[in-house]
Amino acid sequence: MGAAVYFSGVVRGSEDAQPISAIEYECFRPMAEHQFHKLFDEIERRWPVESIRLVHRLGVVKVNESSLWVEVIAPHRSEAFAACQWLIDEMKRMVPIWKRPLA
Repeated sequence: MGAAVYFSGVVRGSEDAQPISAIEYECFRPMAEHQFHKLFDEIERRWPVESIRLVHRLGVVKVNESSLWVEVIAPHRSEAFAACQWLIDEMKRMVPIWKRPLA
């Protein structure tokens, strides 16, 4: 493999132009895991990835802390970047993880 792409999603200090101190994340775990597996299967159909790792924190995540970490290993950087971008976009669309900004 020739490429390893790592992404860390960090909680920003504002949400909808309002200052926040943290975000609280919650999910329906069985459905979230099911949706993640569907996304991983689709990535394997689209790109020749060697491995995918993803961690999404639940509970309260403070500003400047990472709430999401993704690693994609693939033969070339274009495939690794494309798969990582697609995974994050689709995760936000399909996986039942809800966030609530905290003042």
